[in-house]
Amino acid sequence: MNLELRNLKGTKDYLPAEQQLRNRIKNTLEAVFARYGCRPLETPVLCHYDILASKYAGGEEILKEVYRLQDQGNRELALRYDLTVPFARVIGMNPNLRLPFKRYEIGRVFRDGPVKTGRLREFIQCDVDIAGVRSTIAEAELMAMALDAFAALNLDVYISYNNRKLLSGVLASLGIPEEKRNGTILSLDKVEKIGVAGVQEELQNEGISPATIDSIFSVFQKGNTTAYYERRFDHPLVRAGILELNELEGYLNALKLADKVRFNPLLARGLEIYTGTVYEVFLSDGRIKGSIASGGRYDHIIGAFLESETEYPAVGISFGLDVIFTALSMDDDKAEVAAADIFLIPLDTAAPCLVIARGLRREGFRVEMEMGERRLKRSLDYANKEGIPFVLILGENELAQGEIKLRRMASGEEISIPLYDLAATLKNMLTPLAT
Repeated sequence: MNLELRNLKGTKDYLPAEQQLRNRIKNTLEAVFARYGCRPLETPVLCHYDILASKYAGGEEILKEVYRLQDQGNRELALRYDLTVPFARVIGMNPNLRLPFKRYEIGRVFRDGPVKTGRLREFIQCDVDIAGVRSTIAEAELMAMALDAFAALNLDVYISYNNRKLLSGVLASLGIPEEKRNGTILSLDKVEKIGVAGVQEELQNEGISPATIDSIFSVFQKGNTTAYYERRFDHPLVRAGILELNELEGYLNALKLADKVRFNPLLARGLEIYTGTVYEVFLSDGRIKGSIASGGRYDHIIGAFLESETEYPAVGISFGLDVIFTALSMDDDKAEVAAADIFLIPLDTAAPCLVIARGLRREGFRVEMEMGERRLKRSLDYANKEGIPFVLILGENELAQGEIKLRRMASGEEISIPLYDLAATLKNMLTPLAT
């Protein structure tokens, strides 16, 4: 049998150069999360399907993309589709956690959905969530954190934001019945993907009259300020949404972020869990059309998991590592980072070189050692192709004299260094990695 070596559609391998970039993204995000006082959390990839499918979770749209399976005990399981529902479950299972609770989690999630640029079926989310804060100061902090994170990654972005209360209240005022409101919101969320005409057709198929559809788009295309909705609609949800938006705007102005944020009354976010603020982060140059981070407020699902009338306010943001990787991979000036600072070549001195390599690694240097049987020229060619800046060469004569040769690969210059002074000399030439 001829075995065809292939990956499943929507999955891919990341070779070392790609994975180095992905690791840099992850490490950069993790460092920013830590600066904001977020604590690490890890949850299982395998979940009980009934929890992921509950009415307190992501809703019908997302369930269409869930990977379902059974274990040997015939239990109904699923692969998690996001990190928000597992976070809510953790809070629900640990009611004695001190609130506010700020956590981050970086992990794989799975969705059996369309494959597109920056979105595979197996991908990594980097989430930050805050539970226990009712004020939109939590949203402001997460939005500021997102801008800091993308600045650290040298990506110019803006944040589009809205409020689901405002959106729901306007739809109610326009005559959309409650049972069709979520479906209407899900359709409106597709404006960027399928265009106005596509959304209008979808709404009509859902039984919304053409006149009402025209009213929806007329209102949202004219209204680009909260003041517009405050003047036009006297609905309790609209008033509540405007109150939250004005509070958030005050925090964003205090942070001097007005030029980086945009109010978008049509922004909906597809999941049904959102109860207030929603936001998405986009590249300013538009090289990727979809968002590269997104999130919002979901105040109901934690209390629902606890079957408690107590409300556990929560808000979160999710960074798509894979779509960020795609964006950074588009840069023409990106350079592959060498996997090592030093390449050590033994010439019949393997055992002493092992000792030297270990000593340098303990000092924080990244050291790769020639362990094959390549001749010196081929070893030097390898170091050059890998972009390793320094090569150390140790032969029997050098060992007898207590010295080692160091070659700068950029210039070809060679010098002899006493072995006892090797680490100190290298520290003057290289910044070692933190141990």
